Amino acid sequence: MTPPLRIGILGAARIADDGIVQPAGVLGHALTAVAARDRSRAETFAAERDVRTVHDSYAEVIADPDVDLVYDALVNSLHEEWNIAALRAGKHVLSEKPLTSNAEQTRRVCALAAESPGRLFEGFHYLHHPVNHALRDAVTSGRLGSIRHVEIVLAIPGPPDSDPRWSLELAGGATMDLGCYVLSAARAFGSWIGGDPVLGAVEVTLKGPDMDAAMEVDVSYPGGITGRLVWDMNAADRTMTWTVSGTDGTAVSPAFAVPHLDNRLLLSGPAGSSEQPHGDLTSYTYQLQAVAETIRTGAPFAFTAADSIATAELIDECYAKAGLPRRGV
Repeated sequence: MTPPLRIGILGAARIADDGIVQPAGVLGHALTAVAARDRSRAETFAAERDVRTVHDSYAEVIADPDVDLVYDALVNSLHEEWNIAALRAGKHVLSEKPLTSNAEQTRRVCALAAESPGRLFEGFHYLHHPVNHALRDAVTSGRLGSIRHVEIVLAIPGPPDSDPRWSLELAGGATMDLGCYVLSAARAFGSWIGGDPVLGAVEVTLKGPDMDAAMEVDVSYPGGITGRLVWDMNAADRTMTWTVSGTDGTAVSPAFAVPHLDNRLLLSGPAGSSEQPHGDLTSYTYQLQAVAETIRTGAPFAFTAADSIATAELIDECYAKAGLPRRGV
């Protein structure tokens, strides 16, 4: 029997419940340790989630000999520092996205990971969900005919002004929080059709000075395939659609970024329409399953270091085209 992963958590953040606590419970892995800026918050977090040990610092979590995998749920601006610290300690790292604040930092972390006994995983969990695998299969099988256009939209109602996602100092912004999903999906789509996206016009909506609330980006692919990418962190309603259109039909993943909220693949074409559910677990659970398998067997992981770097470069390029500073500088 394969022993469970022993997981140490950096940051008692909201995302940790979905990102690691619930998946670990489903898959039988152990929540070994946690630390937060405020020890009392970490103690409350641990008591409510049956985490064995509360440490006084992130460094102590990383140094804990009973931790195999470090889950980094810290704010974006701290990702580089603590992902590097964990890798230097020889630990495996599952980092919330984005991996760091910019492409330069991402290259540094990935270079270190290449020399570390620990494996590095960036948490684009949606890529592991079967409904998005089904979307890929619809594109690559010829079911949609010749592919002509992709549209990826991710919009959520705005968080409060005090939320760290609106902090320039903490490497926040809509592109960092939502755009990274859309841009990584645009690259995934490119891998299905044999070419990377090329950014065209970028339109930005500001929340405040240098703080992006939304962007709309035109992209192009080889063979005349076009794309439209939209993310909005101050929208009236939530939208999470990934739509691919071809000469013979259209496929839609209606909640691509959090696919367990709607796990249907919607297909339409001359022969009619259909919908088919895919996968009963959360995307975070499928992700942790893949992480464990890679650690155990060396199996390929869906999102590589090269993917992390290329996505970070697209984020930086979006900020440059929008006339905004890249994060982390």
